Amino acid sequence: MPSSLVTIEDIRRAAESLRGVAVRTPLTEVAELSRIAGFPVYLKHEQRQPTGAFKLRGAWNAVSRLAPDVRNRGVITYSSGNHGQALAFAAQRMGIRAVIVMPETTPAAKVDGVKKWGGEAVLVGTTSEHRYARAQEIAARDGLSIIPPFDHPDIIAGQGTIGLEILEELPDVAVVAVPIGGGGMAAGVTTVMAALRPGAKVYAVEPEGAAGYAAAVKAGKPVRLTSTASVADGLLPLSVGALTFKHLFGRAEPVTVSDTAIVEATRWLHFDVGLTVEPSGAATTAALRSGRLRVTGPTVLVVSGGNIDPARIPDLKPVAA
Repeated sequence: MPSSLVTIEDIRRAAESLRGVAVRTPLTEVAELSRIAGFPVYLKHEQRQPTGAFKLRGAWNAVSRLAPDVRNRGVITYSSGNHGQALAFAAQRMGIRAVIVMPETTPAAKVDGVKKWGGEAVLVGTTSEHRYARAQEIAARDGLSIIPPFDHPDIIAGQGTIGLEILEELPDVAVVAVPIGGGGMAAGVTTVMAALRPGAKVYAVEPEGAAGYAAAVKAGKPVRLTSTASVADGLLPLSVGALTFKHLFGRAEPVTVSDTAIVEATRWLHFDVGLTVEPSGAATTAALRSGRLRVTGPTVLVVSGGNIDPARIPDLKPVAA
């Protein structure tokens, strides 16, 4: 895998490839969040993508950049759900096969989402390492190209288009908060801000029970957590990516939030704001509402996804780390 950093030109090229595929999601100010912060606070609605999450941006960019003969053999990934749905969507649009290796604990809504877009769901284990090993086996057997969920330059470039859209709509943004699991979106958005709005602060928000980025920042390099646990099932990699960390270190500050805060924010967004948002997508709102996020000016909270059954929201409970 290439190790060089993604550039702003790479991200602009990705934006061109996404025209007519990804939705240019809106920013909307939420009065209660602005009141808490003392500055305008906007949500970036990535839950409005066709697949219900931001992952479509990176998946499409990565698949579209494969050589045609390689692409036509099909693709595979290891994913907790949203990247898998995005890859299945991209593959269906391009008329190719997609195999998605997912954890046995994947919510039914995300498994159904993969199948909805024509993907083949393979359920195995509970960690990214389990999924990675099975994906490698299937890829070797069937000649499929592996499209990683986050630690690849084409994925980072695709996710970084979120940052371009934020700046085009809110050029004076002072704070951008993004959820972080493996770090693809955080790396892309951070790259955009460093290039075009270096005075803005980027915060990478993760659950206390899956604080891989905070651990990496403390160590100065990615570290493998023994285990992860959180209601935010999309933010559970055992480690931030090696390549994503190169983009983030010294540029994005980690913020950890409790599962209690994430559950509260998910419910508040649903019942008070009228938004169906999965816990991973509510992490940035949780950081602000719980006082973990320091706001110094106009702020954008990226809502990364909404793939949750609304009927589950009233019964959500924190997961013990």
